[in-house]
Formats: sequence, structure tokens, C-alpha cells
Amino acid sequence: MDYRPGMRLRSQVCSTEVIVVRAPSRPLDLSCGGVAMVAMGAEGRSPSAGPPKAGLDTGTTLGKRYTSTSDDLFEVLVTRAGAGTLEDASGPLVVKDARALPASD
Repeated sequence: MDYRPGMRLRSQVCSTEVIVVRAPSRPLDLSCGGVAMVAMGAEGRSPSAGPPKAGLDTGTTLGKRYTSTSDDLFEVLVTRAGAGTLEDASGPLVVKDARALPASD
């Protein structure tokens, strides 16, 4: 799938929904709970989707940004939390740490 900033995606196995903040610099297959994510307008669930796969059910947190472990160039923002784990080919996505603000001394 060709990802663009602002693109909205949803999981086929749980209630997770995300917005692409930064598009990937390389081809990428984003999945949630072990099943590929689809664009928001896509019809229904995958016939074989079921619940998130075992080990891929750690969940997502509302309002957190997730990024790939292989590079920091792909980023999504969770707009609706769910039970599935976000992942790409390099493995599970990780929560992006907030930047520290400068001291106001």
C-alpha cells in the first residue's frame, strides 16, 4: 500500500484506527494483530481475520505515536485504541518517546 501523511487506516481484527503522520521512505506493509490494515473506507472485515493472533495482542494506546524500530521515518498516531499490536516487516512498532523540553532556568 502507498502511504501518505494524513491517510487514515483501521485494523481488521480490533478497534484500532491510526493516521499516518510521516510516510515511509521504503515499501511497507503495516499490520495490526497479524492482519494487514486497510483504508478507512474499505468494506467489512477480512473473512479469516478473527481476533488478534497470539503474541500480537498487546494493544495500542490512544493518542500515542508509534514508529518503526528499523528507522524513525515512518510514524502513525493512534486515534482509536484496540487490542492488536501494530507491526511492519521489521517487527512490532514502538511508542515514540516525547522530546524533552529545554530547561527554563
